[in-house]
Amino acid sequence: MPVLRQVVGETLRGLRMRQRRTLREVAATARVSLGYLSEVERGRKEPSSELLAAICNALDVELSELFAEVSQMLRREEKLASANGRVALIPGSGSARITPAIDAAAAPAGVQVRAGSAKVHALPNVAA
Repeated sequence: MPVLRQVVGETLRGLRMRQRRTLREVAATARVSLGYLSEVERGRKEPSSELLAAICNALDVELSELFAEVSQMLRREEKLASANGRVALIPGSGSARITPAIDAAAAPAGVQVRAGSAKVHALPNVAA
């Protein structure tokens, strides 16, 4: 299951990037620190409804539009997860996205794949 704050952050970043606006510009308009907005976009901070409203206002987007995009993304990821019947968490992606499970032979260098009966988890190799 994806983490809501990460999906919200990715969606906000996508909206900002489509407008070709900088993080600094949107942060200034929303009256939030650049660092905090960056953390929100990366899914590391859970923004309040007031902060989301300020960011949406700065992006000239209705809050309902943001939530509609977030809802669509969540729906796609949930359907993908249920269709595959398995979940793979890809390390280093900076997100907890639900993605198709990966095969051990197709795993990127430095990734150890551990298979279970219903799930495949990709975990970074950790030196002991």
